[in-house]
Amino acid sequence: MSRSLLKLLTLVFIFVSIAGFAQADPPVYHPVKAKPFVSRQGLGNTLNKLKQNEEVRVAYLGGSITAAPGWRVKTTKWLQEAFPQAKIQEIHAAIGGTGSDLGAFRLEHDVLQHHPDLVFIEFAVNDGGRQPESIWESMEGIVRQIWTANPQTDICFVYTFRVNNETELRKGECPRSASAMELLADHYGIPSINVALKIVELEQQGKLKFTSETPLTEEIILFSKDGVHPLDQGHEIYTEVIADAIKLMESDSKPVNHASQLKHPFVAGHWSDAKMVPLNATMLTGNWKALPAENELMKRFGGRMGQIWEADEPGSLLTFQFRGSQAALYDLLGPDGGQVQITVDGKPHPKLTPRFDSYCTYHRIATLNLAQNLDPQQVHTVTVEIHPEQPDRSSVAFRLKNPDQELKSPKFQGTKIRVGKIMLRGELVP
Repeated sequence: MSRSLLKLLTLVFIFVSIAGFAQADPPVYHPVKAKPFVSRQGLGNTLNKLKQNEEVRVAYLGGSITAAPGWRVKTTKWLQEAFPQAKIQEIHAAIGGTGSDLGAFRLEHDVLQHHPDLVFIEFAVNDGGRQPESIWESMEGIVRQIWTANPQTDICFVYTFRVNNETELRKGECPRSASAMELLADHYGIPSINVALKIVELEQQGKLKFTSETPLTEEIILFSKDGVHPLDQGHEIYTEVIADAIKLMESDSKPVNHASQLKHPFVAGHWSDAKMVPLNATMLTGNWKALPAENELMKRFGGRMGQIWEADEPGSLLTFQFRGSQAALYDLLGPDGGQVQITVDGKPHPKLTPRFDSYCTYHRIATLNLAQNLDPQQVHTVTVEIHPEQPDRSSVAFRLKNPDQELKSPKFQGTKIRVGKIMLRGELVP
């Protein structure tokens, strides 16, 4: 072989190699046709274990629609009835008011440590206000974390309904969040079940009302009181659609090792590195204290958040360093919540951040975004400081019977900050 020919072949090999490693064009969003279910690669691993009468662990990761004792509980019951010799273990991993952006960070604690065989993921409603590109990052992070932990675990996306989604569904299209998830599901071969479509079909047939201010006849189903959270009959419809889809998947679902599906990411910025890191005393200055196990907030939220730390003294600090691109806090909002000054790499945020909002007649789990889109190779310093001024609490007044008096009560006074864990894309630096 001549030197010139050898040189040419070498250049061709280098070009092909570079082209092979070049990143494909990023996905482009478009609406997806709404279907009752799409089998794709099915639920072969789960169905095989069920038919073999083995123990099957089913996780339900989602928001308040899944947290309610509705389709989650009913689907577990149906599985047990459909496969009576198998042992079904339910993993309740739903938190109201949260989407896949938190789901990617809490996945290990709430789902993966329980070794699921099947994970239902229900975030289409709570992700409804996010852009497709953002949804892809967090949802793909969830998918890749599940299959990295165990490539035999099956995944199924579930798309629930809320009022205002009917416009797209009546045209035969998935709403934007569900369409984005369908494009991701296509890429990874993940089955999906669209329970929202059945709700709209029944409404178009005159058999269901999304909401109603007046009593309905027995022939018409009242889906919900608020247009989002189903009443029992609504959850029954969801369960029937899911059961029908699983039965239809039986014929073409085969066991599969999902590891091969991880070779080609859908988006470059997927959150497969999302994690939770517990707080420790070395990060804290001021009057921080670890809430005892008998504390009411620990009883309510400790199972999800771990040890909760609380402080209310102005100037109390939470400080940590990390190498990575994104950081947030897993914390609580509440009627006595204060506000904080966030500083990242010496630059304070221009506005104070309240840990109170218009829903704060009670305490609930939330996230406090600290920093994002940072240089992932650099070490970053984050400081969260309690501010002496209380946040404006007038936004909650419309929920109160006597706001002038109630907002002056001790319940709505305080500068308390309560934190469970640090959410990172990256690694904590000691």
